[in-house]
Amino acid sequence: MTNSTKIATLSLNPAIDQTARVPEFTAGRVNRVEQEQSDAGGKGVNVASFLADFGPRVAATGLLGAANAEPFVALFARKGIEDRFVRLPGRTRVNVKIVDPILDQVTDINFPGLEPHPDDLLRLTETIDSLCADTDWFVLSGSVPAGVHATIYAELVTRLKARGKQVVLDASGAPFAEAVGRGPDIIKPNIEELSELVGRPLKGRAEVLAAARSLVEQGVGLVAVSMGAAGALFVERDGAVFATPPAVKVKSTVGAGDAMVAGLVVGTLHGLDLAGRARLATAFSLGALCELGPNLPGAEVVESFAARVQVSALDAVA
Repeated sequence: MTNSTKIATLSLNPAIDQTARVPEFTAGRVNRVEQEQSDAGGKGVNVASFLADFGPRVAATGLLGAANAEPFVALFARKGIEDRFVRLPGRTRVNVKIVDPILDQVTDINFPGLEPHPDDLLRLTETIDSLCADTDWFVLSGSVPAGVHATIYAELVTRLKARGKQVVLDASGAPFAEAVGRGPDIIKPNIEELSELVGRPLKGRAEVLAAARSLVEQGVGLVAVSMGAAGALFVERDGAVFATPPAVKVKSTVGAGDAMVAGLVVGTLHGLDLAGRARLATAFSLGALCELGPNLPGAEVVESFAARVQVSALDAVA
């Protein structure tokens, strides 16, 4: 990786993540909040934040409500992230995450986002085109707001690939299904999203491997399938590995998948082989689990996690 490498992340539907730590949370009764924290969030914003913790030049773009943009502005200033968000009238949505450390569960309450006008999307396209002048990688991640066509990621992948850019896609549902066939360089579904994409439940590692390989055969460069605490599967044309993480004390699961995306990009920029990228991506995810908010611990902690990740050639264990 060189200092000139620049990565842009796209968040069409960002959110302010309000995290409440509530031991033994129970619906239908009064619950006491032990600790609370509000963070600028959304999958693309999280990826940008994790990347900035590890050194690359990062820009963040997308659609942001002007009325409550302060948490995002503060995050970008603190981490040196270039703010290229298109401002919309109104407020960015708030997502409430109730973290129960006793039951080891997270309950999500996600509010609807802003509905952009066609002119807003035109301004966003112009911003992305402008970023192409000095940006090598684009990370497209997260949900699509109401009123935006499900083909938007497919159109952006095609547009960016035509300009020789590396494209990472981390989405779900129809927008993900529409875009997968356009040849993104990296995709990172979880097992539920991959099951939805292929139209059937995936039971066991062999079935997950077969589904991931089918996507590689369709033109995806690397498929990373996150499988929670069990680990993650990484498949490309020349090989497949499974990364098993060590047990860690989890503070929050928020952003763990986004951290994995960031780790994959950093590992690729450093020229690591598939096992090395799998190990680093898993270590990034572990780092996010051990922090509140979209932050990584220091490089030495991430490296210690990476050293403890077990990576196996998947054909040998499938």
